[in-house]
Amino acid sequence: MSVRLHINIDHVATLRNARGAPYPDPALGAEACLAAGADGITAHLREDRRHIKDDDVARLSAVCARAHRTFNLEMAATDEMIGIALHLKPDVCTLVPERREERTTEGGLDVLAGGDALARRVSALAAGGIKVSLFIAADAEPIDRARRLGAAQIELHTGEYAHERPGELARLAEGAKRAHAAGLEVAAGHGLTQRNVAALVAIPEIVELNIGHAVVSDAVFVGLAAAVRAYREAIALGVRAR
Repeated sequence: MSVRLHINIDHVATLRNARGAPYPDPALGAEACLAAGADGITAHLREDRRHIKDDDVARLSAVCARAHRTFNLEMAATDEMIGIALHLKPDVCTLVPERREERTTEGGLDVLAGGDALARRVSALAAGGIKVSLFIAADAEPIDRARRLGAAQIELHTGEYAHERPGELARLAEGAKRAHAAGLEVAAGHGLTQRNVAALVAIPEIVELNIGHAVVSDAVFVGLAAAVRAYREAIALGVRAR
């Protein structure tokens, strides 16, 4: 079984916005990633628009549609974002936690506290023909709640694994197995690098990775296409270990 690689293009926009210039263009970055073998593009439209902008989202969606690849829109579970998603119709919407003071997404979405409001938003996206993914911790309660909410996929938060927390790989493996048994597709992401990705994708239930910051960082030295190809090779190494 292969593992899909989705490139989070947010930090191409971070570089652009640092100078207020029109370049580097996230849409051109997305085209380069797809040409190099990425299976899809992920972008996080934050409420504060600190990197990806509304126009970027529309253009990234169009890039993926032309290439017949997946566009995954990450967003907070708010009425504003649900409205944008229902208008744009990305292939996938991944609901993530969001705080203005954070540098990047910290931890998984609290699906237990989301209550009826979260359930309504998941239902609205699904009714609009959008695949719903929930970015959550690899624990039994949020996984079971994600299934009850009607999500098609979960994305396991791998931040603690990336920080080399003892026992985290085993916890992710257990969570992935539980989610798969419940009928949920299992993705993973956050803090993944060429160094740590192979051991993660040796977990057979994981079928998709979302990687962004490390790819863009590597691309500073080797170029975007070469960075994407290097991650494909690292993933293949882990898959062969299954």
